Amino acid sequence: MANVTPVPEGFGAVTPHLVVAGAADAIEFYTKAFGAEEKSRMPGPKGKLMYAEIEIAGARVMLADEFPEFGSTGPQSGSTSPVTIHLYVDDADAVFARAVEAGAKVTMPIEDMFWGDRYGKIEDPFGHSWAIATRKEDLSDQEIMSRAPTMEM
Repeated sequence: MANVTPVPEGFGAVTPHLVVAGAADAIEFYTKAFGAEEKSRMPGPKGKLMYAEIEIAGARVMLADEFPEFGSTGPQSGSTSPVTIHLYVDDADAVFARAVEAGAKVTMPIEDMFWGDRYGKIEDPFGHSWAIATRKEDLSDQEIMSRAPTMEM
């Protein structure tokens, strides 16, 4: 036990674990859209996946099929997820276009943002929201605030 690290190799301290209706299809989509590499797959009953791991740009993402009998459902099962997965990449436009071509729905067109990122949002075919961005400028908080649109609350 002394040689066991608290965070497994290849993982960050915070690692997304997505529940989807159709985990095998999701792996295929993430491979096409984001260049994901499948790391492991554990088959479950009735052709479902109990667990899988993929790696996107050096970060691990865990996923599994829905198992409603255990309270495990994805956002397509009637509720939407309040979570957006933020993906920084070298070329946001290329990755955004690839995701849309692979079947994602645009929820926010990609554009240059006041905080210095090239940024857009998509919803994957499994109901999860992804923000895709490339940092274009390093700005101070003051510079960002001076560029921020005026919002009425």
